[in-house]
Order: sequence, then C-alpha cells, then structure tokens
Amino acid sequence: MITGILLAAGEGKRFGGDKLLYPLAGGVPLAVAAARRLLNVLPQSLAVVRPDAVELARRLAAEGMTVVVNPQAERGMGMSLAYGVAAVVRAEGWVIALGDMPFIQPATIRGIVDLLETGVAMAAPVYRGRRGHPVGFQGVFGEQLAGLSGDKGAQDLLQRHVGQLYCWPVDDPGILLDIDTRDDLVW
Repeated sequence: MITGILLAAGEGKRFGGDKLLYPLAGGVPLAVAAARRLLNVLPQSLAVVRPDAVELARRLAAEGMTVVVNPQAERGMGMSLAYGVAAVVRAEGWVIALGDMPFIQPATIRGIVDLLETGVAMAAPVYRGRRGHPVGFQGVFGEQLAGLSGDKGAQDLLQRHVGQLYCWPVDDPGILLDIDTRDDLVW
C-alpha cells in the first residue's frame, strides 16, 4: 500500500509563529487543510510533528491522521522524512506532502499515486516548468529515505536518481505555493 506522509515538524521561524496552526479562510489551520487534501486520496496517511506540537498533533489526529512525534525534529526536514518513512517502512511507496502547502489539489495527489501504482520509481508534479510537491517514491527507496537527515529533505536522493524521476505536468499552481512567511498568504 502507498502511504501519505505529511511533514509538519517545522518551527515556522520565518513566519513569526506556529504557521501550521495559522487559520486560513474559514478558520481551518494551514496544516489541517494540507492534511485533508492528502487524506482525501490516501486515508492511511501519517503526519510527523515536533515534540512540542501538542495542539497540532491533536488536530491532525482528529482529522484521521496517524501522528508520530519526531524527537529530533530540530535536525531538519530530512530527519522528519526519515522518521515518517521508518514508521511505515513496509509500505509499497510514499507520497511526501508538506504541512505548509495546503493548496495542492487532490487530483494532483491522486495522479502521483497512480504513477507509483503503474511502476514509476519516483514522481513529482510540474507546473509551468517548475517541479513541486508532493513527491512520490517507490518502496525500493525506503532505506535511502529512512537514512536522510538535514534540512534539504530528499533533494540529494532526487538528484542522485534524476533519471528515475518522472516529472508530470499538471495545471495546479498549488504544487508551488509553500507558505513560509505571512506575505506568502497574499496572492
């Protein structure tokens, strides 16, 4: 089974506070909106949070996410990704989504899952020539993903295996809308 992993262990330093709980239009917290879109396609998804994110963990669990706490979240996105993959190491593959990217269309997530299910090794959506999220990986990359650390996530892994990465053109600007600062909320 392909599993969704929502990386939600960042501190939001550039945002000036806990951005993952920041309410979007309608009052839905940013990370909850991202989780809902992932769960829409992959109901067996999990979220990786930092140890002090008690309220975020509670809200994501209430949405139906399995929540795992990364005790080393300060070591970067790569460590959180590794921790999430290790929690479901026997999965057939993973679709990695970010908690601060709440505008990705479920159809895009479904497309990444479909590509993995047809045997594509790695898949990422592309909008107007720019690669975005979520990124999908087949299970054969599990050991490499579980060994990640640092703040670059899976970038080095993607570069090492660029010939196996299928870049799928989509009409979904949400794959690029990463909320890092409050200014990113104004478009």
